[in-house]
Amino acid sequence: MAYIHLKEKTAEVETVHISEELNIDLAPDGTVYGIELLNANEQLTPSDNGKVVVVNEERGQTTEIPLLQ
Repeated sequence: MAYIHLKEKTAEVETVHISEELNIDLAPDGTVYGIELLNANEQLTPSDNGKVVVVNEERGQTTEIPLLQ
């Protein structure tokens, strides 16, 4: 399991079950506090030159983070 912490929790959060491998913690106003990846070792393997892509649609920014070899 891996948890990507995006923001300090300042309110009660709701965990939204997206799939068998992905949960997202949301505040009532829609703020994303964190992302939980189940079976992270399988999802985040560097063997295919994988990367994590973070998209901030509000700012129009995309950041690519390569996985370590």
